[in-house]
Amino acid sequence: MRTLCAATLIGEFFVIGFAGLVAMQTSGLPTATVWTVSGVTMVLSVLLCGMLSRPGAVPIGWALQIGLIASGFVVPVMFFLGAVFAALWWASVHFGRKVDQSKARFAAQEREEQADAV
Repeated sequence: MRTLCAATLIGEFFVIGFAGLVAMQTSGLPTATVWTVSGVTMVLSVLLCGMLSRPGAVPIGWALQIGLIASGFVVPVMFFLGAVFAALWWASVHFGRKVDQSKARFAAQEREEQADAV
């Protein structure tokens, strides 16, 4: 799960940065405000990559997805991109957990086979 979720979060890092550039030019908001919000969100996405094995990381990731969709009120294309990344986040969590379960099952089978061989 960590690999898939981290890949999604790194992709979001770049999209948030590009959305900040667009917001700076088109939104009429102060540049400092745009880059404070974008910068904090970008840092959160990178920090979340390292926290994925901790219990609260997935809900924080969902909050990030909601914020990404909500940023569409400033940069309208972010409604679409936020929805795409929310779908990617869901897929990363859902299928990542399945992969983790399969890995654990195969590791347990291998340990049993090695124990039987001895």
